[in-house]
Order: sequence, then structure tokens, then C-alpha cells
Amino acid sequence: MSDRDGGSGNSGGRGTEDEAALSARLKRLGEELREQRNVAPEKPGPAAGLGSGLTDAFRLAAGFVAGVLVGAGLGWLFDLWLGTSPFGLIVFLLLGFAAGVLNVLREAGRVKPPSIGGPAERVEDDPDD
Repeated sequence: MSDRDGGSGNSGGRGTEDEAALSARLKRLGEELREQRNVAPEKPGPAAGLGSGLTDAFRLAAGFVAGVLVGAGLGWLFDLWLGTSPFGLIVFLLLGFAAGVLNVLREAGRVKPPSIGGPAERVEDDPDD
């Protein structure tokens, strides 16, 4: 029971060394934490966050509406040109809706934007050639 109390035994000198090492480590970590807090950028206030959120919302809404309007316009022109009213408008309106949703997902970061050199463009060397 005397070993738990830190009294007698062979670990008397070692306990002091461990405490000194832990104290030095604690001091070093405290200094690093203070440095990190000083370096960290300040978060914007609630007014800036609200403006940024509204900006993002309007940008996403505009991208969606633009996709739908372009689809509807192309469908109307397609119908006018070929005389297939209202089928072209319906088809292109649906395509514009899908394009608008895809644009919103891309801008919101939910879907990766298309990359150049995708699977269709990759050509691997044939080891037999």
C-alpha cells in the first residue's frame, strides 16, 4: 500500500522525474495551444454569415432557374422548327430541370464537376503491342 501512496520503495526518485517530464510536456503543449489560437482566423460575425448564406442561396436558385428556362426555350424552338408541339417543350423542359438540379448539386459541392480525361478518354497501353 505504500507504493500507491508514493512513499517508500524504489520508485521514489522516478516519480519526481516523471512529474517533471509531465510538467514540461504540459507547459510545451500549453504554449503550442496558445500559438494555434493566435494563428487561427477569426470567424465572421452572424451578419456576415447571413449575407454569405443568402448569396449562396441566390446563386444556387439562379443556376436552377437558368437550367429550366434554357430547357424550356430550346424545347419551344424545337417545337416551332419541327412542328411537334408540345412534345419538344415537355422533353426539353424535363432535361432543363435535370440540368438545373445537377448544376445546383455541383455548386453545392455534392457532386464532383466533370473532369477532363474521364473514363471514356483514357487509353491504356496494350502490353501485347
